[in-house]
Amino acid sequence: MIHGPHEALAHLWVYLHTQPLLWLAATLAAYAIGAALHERAFRNPAVNAVAIATALLVAVLLLTRTSYATYFEGAQFVHFLLGPATVALAVPFFRNRHIVKRAALPLLAALLAGAFTASVSAMGIAMALGASRETIFSLAPKSVTTPIAMGISEHIGGSPSLTAVLVMSTGILGAIIARPLLNALGVHDMRARGFAVGMAAHGLGTARAFQVDQLAGTFAGIAIGLNGIATALLVPVLARLLF
Repeated sequence: MIHGPHEALAHLWVYLHTQPLLWLAATLAAYAIGAALHERAFRNPAVNAVAIATALLVAVLLLTRTSYATYFEGAQFVHFLLGPATVALAVPFFRNRHIVKRAALPLLAALLAGAFTASVSAMGIAMALGASRETIFSLAPKSVTTPIAMGISEHIGGSPSLTAVLVMSTGILGAIIARPLLNALGVHDMRARGFAVGMAAHGLGTARAFQVDQLAGTFAGIAIGLNGIATALLVPVLARLLF
């Protein structure tokens, strides 16, 4: 028997927190708050909607002592949409295929330089700071989209869960600093800006690129796919050479 409002709320929470739809709603609400704050800040890249939503969800999970597995039962519905969203990147690519074709050679050079620099710099800095072998390998694919990065990390002996956190952190940081950094470097070509953001900050950077310019978003989407392939081929070779 429930004797008071506090006990009623406690019983309600016990029931609700195990329901997948609660965590789906929480995920959407957290992002809605982040997006609203982003708009209020006049789309300032420092006020990143994903970063805000992530912080809010982490705080809620910690306060309610909810496991990630329980949370993901609801969040998986959003996670499922990553597949269609990735496939949808082919649409702007098709529309701008003539522009992409003319830039094929510069894209190839940027791809090789970017994939090599991202992996070697991360591993080299980690080694210089005395990080463990597992941490070094977990860092290597940090600039690749999460599913590919986790697969690479597991294959070479890293920690997929640590890699996932590093990938997310890289994406958020890249989405925040890319625009002011590229402005400071004097890079104004939207093709170059988009490709650079996609290479360094994968999906989150691409989403940000599409907010700024459709052509930049197109080239960022191309960078995600190509960098995933290049890094999957490059990182195992680097891992064997370094260790």
